[in-house]
Amino acid sequence: METMVEIKDLTKTFKRPDGTPIQAVKGISLDIYKGEIFSLLGPNGAGKTTTISMISGLIEPTAGDAKIGGYSIREQPIKAKQLMGVIPQEVALYPQLTARQNLEFFGKMYGLWGKELNRRVDEVLELIGLTDRQKDRVQTYSGGMKRRVNIGVGLLHRPALVYMDEPTVGIDPQSRRRILDTVLQLRDEYGMTVLYTTHLMEEAQELSDRVGIIDHGDIIALGTQGELIQQVGEQDRLILNVGRQPVSAELLKELQDHIEGVTHAMYDPPGSGENSHSDRGLITVTATRGRRALPEILHRIAEAGLEVQSVEVREPDLEAVFLNLTGRALRD
Repeated sequence: METMVEIKDLTKTFKRPDGTPIQAVKGISLDIYKGEIFSLLGPNGAGKTTTISMISGLIEPTAGDAKIGGYSIREQPIKAKQLMGVIPQEVALYPQLTARQNLEFFGKMYGLWGKELNRRVDEVLELIGLTDRQKDRVQTYSGGMKRRVNIGVGLLHRPALVYMDEPTVGIDPQSRRRILDTVLQLRDEYGMTVLYTTHLMEEAQELSDRVGIIDHGDIIALGTQGELIQQVGEQDRLILNVGRQPVSAELLKELQDHIEGVTHAMYDPPGSGENSHSDRGLITVTATRGRRALPEILHRIAEAGLEVQSVEVREPDLEAVFLNLTGRALRD
């Protein structure tokens, strides 16, 4: 397959206020192929945005290099940037202008004029689903609609590579669905390469041809979803709701160490992690053939004096891969 992005030993070191170094990205290397959606998946603070910022020329690498379409970001930055459409997490628009006026302004920044500019703006408005609202000021838009215009700006010059930094954070479900559909359309109808960063496992699973899992500045896994899920074999995740009952570390250790097939047990108290907006506490158990281990798990929890209010069995997914590799959930 033809390579669109080549990353070699890319490294970024920052300095703390006291002068001690902290390595945000630790010499990562990977290739992204033309026409694929590649997701960089990891928890907040894993190094996703720093990696993307180096690739797009926003910050200079401490070491290593990346090539976009064969052009080095260090030696040929202008040519590399001309191939990219950059869609940052933060919305960068003029709120008092209409959507069309924003797109026309940024189109001129790309060097588009006249009929070609009008044609591109019309095309982008159709793609992001805002043709009927194009004459409304951006300040009247919802957060999701603003994000869609932000995406449109990055697509005006028909880039070969589009990078999107967590584009669905904090928006309504309808706009989120529209953005995800647009990402697939960019690949399927326009043949673009998409580099997509997210901490949401379900987005990576829906969109990606391949996934790179990043944690603490390292790429800890790389491949198709099928290849990554094979790493955890037939391990299921059992999610047991125990409400507001306290769960001891001793119980988790007992589940992990004394039940055949169980490889990991953890607890999210109410108001944290996956259940941050709920009053339920969750015990998550990773086990080979989880349904077979479930009766013994329930028995041990009952012996500890806890009542299980509900049970959910999840088959292996990217969350399970991350848990298997790091010993903690992706959301942590």
